[in-house]
Amino acid sequence: MSMNGFKKIDVYIIIKFLGTYFFAIALIISIAVVFDLSEKVEDFLEKEAPLKAIVFDYYMNFIPYFANLFSSLFTFIAVIFFTSKMAYNTEIIAILSAGVSFRRIMLPYFISAFIIAMFSFLLMAYIIPPANAVRLDFTYKYIKNPIDNSERDIHRQIEPGLFVYMQSYNIKSDVGYKFAMERFENGELKSKLLSEYIKWDTTLNKWTIKNYHIRDIEGLHESISHGTSIDTTLNLYPEDFKRYAQFVETMSLPELNEYIEEQKMQGADNVVSLLIEKYNRFAYPFSTFILTLIGVSLSSRKVKGGIGMHIGLGLLLSFSFILFMRFAAMFAVSGSMKPLIAVWLPNILYALIAIFLYRLAPK
Repeated sequence: MSMNGFKKIDVYIIIKFLGTYFFAIALIISIAVVFDLSEKVEDFLEKEAPLKAIVFDYYMNFIPYFANLFSSLFTFIAVIFFTSKMAYNTEIIAILSAGVSFRRIMLPYFISAFIIAMFSFLLMAYIIPPANAVRLDFTYKYIKNPIDNSERDIHRQIEPGLFVYMQSYNIKSDVGYKFAMERFENGELKSKLLSEYIKWDTTLNKWTIKNYHIRDIEGLHESISHGTSIDTTLNLYPEDFKRYAQFVETMSLPELNEYIEEQKMQGADNVVSLLIEKYNRFAYPFSTFILTLIGVSLSSRKVKGGIGMHIGLGLLLSFSFILFMRFAAMFAVSGSMKPLIAVWLPNILYALIAIFLYRLAPK
């Protein structure tokens, strides 16, 4: 077969792959929008959500989020579906008989997988986060309240050597109760402030500390002062307590990296979940290559049960892969595994499965 024939096969497979993938994604998104609208139409009417906001603020930003959510699954389904049809139409046999190796057949598949993976990465890193910000703002304005009334047992390092603690914080009144602040130098406690509560002053854009006691330590000498009210500027703002649960999903990759460094400096306890989110933005697109290899290896030969058998086995593997990704993340959250390893472990294990199935595929 000529090189020109090779190029025709490449274009044929790429068009089949991407065409089936985008058609499947468009179909599931259409179904999802219909079901979501039927579920939320009463909320839209009750809260008098404007039609323009429903269409452009919610659903136009809902589509890329939902498309990426099912990207890996429908990559797999697309490969299984059209490759099985090629196998049962003896197209795979004809290509192999013409002298094209099975490894060479994989080239257009991986070109297609690369396009989808880059599409998914750009969505997760740069496009979906700002879209999520608009969509979630709409959701919490017209559908549900995202924020709890208070946060408890807050420990923060707001700058190097400066730590604050609050027993609880009320987001409606912007008041933190049982406030404490400690300043360390070279690992030694230099000053400690205790107060009944701290309140945000909206006119001064500062915190007002009420009924406070300050203990200053200088070597073996200590001094204690107290007062009823003092204003202070801290690297801490009311907005820090009013972020809804999914606010990390509204950060682009550079913003997420910056926020992780900030949280590390503050000694926050959510660093692991932030690292999981960061690593997942790389691992999830990469899974496209693994699922593509598994899909081609499974569906490139005829088996009893036809395309249905391929799709059934494919769905079983893809759902187990997605479930394992969620399960592995729990190990990182519990502290029994490093976030990077936990996020990439499913890719590593299923890559080994993919290589095994590839070796069993027709040559």
